[in-house]
Amino acid sequence: MNNSTNKKYQSLFLDRDGVLNHQKEGSYIFNWDEFVFYDGVLQAMQFFATRFKYIFIVTNQRGVGKGLMTEDDLHNIHHHMQKSIELAGGRLDGIYYCSELESINRKPNPGMAFQALKDFPDLDLGKSIMVGNSMSDMEFGRNIGATTIFVTTTNPKVDKTDKNIDAVYETLASFASALQSQR
Repeated sequence: MNNSTNKKYQSLFLDRDGVLNHQKEGSYIFNWDEFVFYDGVLQAMQFFATRFKYIFIVTNQRGVGKGLMTEDDLHNIHHHMQKSIELAGGRLDGIYYCSELESINRKPNPGMAFQALKDFPDLDLGKSIMVGNSMSDMEFGRNIGATTIFVTTTNPKVDKTDKNIDAVYETLASFASALQSQR
């Protein structure tokens, strides 16, 4: 992303597990004690708060849909996550999740972006960035007309030439550093 394109973005969509926090291999984050931010994420969120009008989490949470955890468990994790981000000087304008196994809201479908549009009518999806660690995240980004950023935290061997990926960074923190250097 070059400096001239950097200025045009209004909003940031972020996947949760594998982007903000360590993903649990083959399982789910069931409670706050299992939620561990990646190094540099809280500082990145502080920077993003100065750079973007809107910051959203969009996350598939099948653990709820499968009955492995409750919606209250998920809300507790999100409450603590949001408070930690705010204490570090960052913010989240919305947390959208899909717990259903099949739904228009489940990424790569655009339903969570439509929820954000309903809550924030001046949101311009075409001036958005989607950051994720899966091809489903990249397809979601494409489906809403966003620029897509792939972080290799859980998938270092990604095909960087895939048509759904605009740029690749090792972590959310390295993406934030690159944006910061373009100011």
